[in-house]
Amino acid sequence: MQSLIKRVKPAKPAKADPAPSRWAWRMQRLMLTPTFRFGLRVGVPFCLALAAGTIYLSDEARRGQLADVYANARTSIQQRPEFMVKLMAIDGVEGVLAADVRAAVPVEFPTSSFDLDLPALRQAITDLPGVKQASLRVKPGGVLQVSVQPRVPVAVWRSQDGLLLIDAEGSPIGQLASRGDRTDLPLVVGEAANQRVSEALELIRTAAPLGERLRGLVRMGERRWDVVLDREQRILLPETQAVQALERVIALEGAQDVLARDVARVDMRLAQRPTVQMNKDATQELWRIRQISGQ
Repeated sequence: MQSLIKRVKPAKPAKADPAPSRWAWRMQRLMLTPTFRFGLRVGVPFCLALAAGTIYLSDEARRGQLADVYANARTSIQQRPEFMVKLMAIDGVEGVLAADVRAAVPVEFPTSSFDLDLPALRQAITDLPGVKQASLRVKPGGVLQVSVQPRVPVAVWRSQDGLLLIDAEGSPIGQLASRGDRTDLPLVVGEAANQRVSEALELIRTAAPLGERLRGLVRMGERRWDVVLDREQRILLPETQAVQALERVIALEGAQDVLARDVARVDMRLAQRPTVQMNKDATQELWRIRQISGQ
C-alpha cells in the first residue's frame, strides 16, 4: 500500500526576478531624459524661489523696506565725491553765445554725474541758433566739459522777418538791428534766398572786380538772381549759368565801361540777346538829341 503511494518531492522556491518593475523602469528612463533632468536641476529650484519671493513680497511693508534699502544704497554711491560734478567749462564760444549755452544747461552745481542727461543737454545746446555742433563729457576732477562749434556768418539775409545773419548752409544765426552792424558781410534779399546762399556767394566772388559798387543780390521769384549795384543799376541774371552770364558782363565792363555809363539795367536773361536799358534821364536826353538831329 505504501509502495503505491507516490512520493512527492517538495517544490523548489522560485528565484526573484532581477528585472525592475514597470514603474521603476519608467522612472529610470525618465531620469535619463535631458529635459527632465534640467527641470529638476533648474526649474524646481527656480519655482521654489519664485514662490518664496512672491509670498515674501506680497506684504506691502516688506516691499517698502526693500525700496528704501535700494534707494539709500543708490544715493550713497551716486553722492560719492568722485562722482560729483562741480563746475562747467565751455570751449569754442564766448560772449553772448557762451551765455546762451550756459542758460541752455539748467544744472545747479555740484551735482552727481548720474543725474546728468548728457544727450538731452547736448540737444538743448545744438537747438540754439548760433550752434552748429556740440559735445559734452565729464572730465576727471568734476568738470562738465562743453565743446561748441559755432555757426560762422557768411551773409546778411533780408527777409520778411528783418535782417538775419546766416551761415554757409543758410541757417539763421541771429538778428541784426541794422545793416550797418555787419557791413563786412554781403547782403542777399528775397524769399528763400538763404536756401541758395552757396550760389549767391559764388556770384559775389565773381563780382569782386566791381568792388564797392556791389550792394547785394536779390532773389527774384525763387528762380534767379539780380545783382544790385550803386546808382540803382541792376544786372538781371538767367536761371541757369548765372555765373557765366555775370562773367560776360564783367568782361564787357572791363572792355567798354558799360556800367560806368547811364545804364539802368543789363538784362542777361536771354543769352543769345542781352539787352541794355538806359536810365530815364539818359533816355530823355537821347530822344532830345534825335529830335534836334531830325530837324
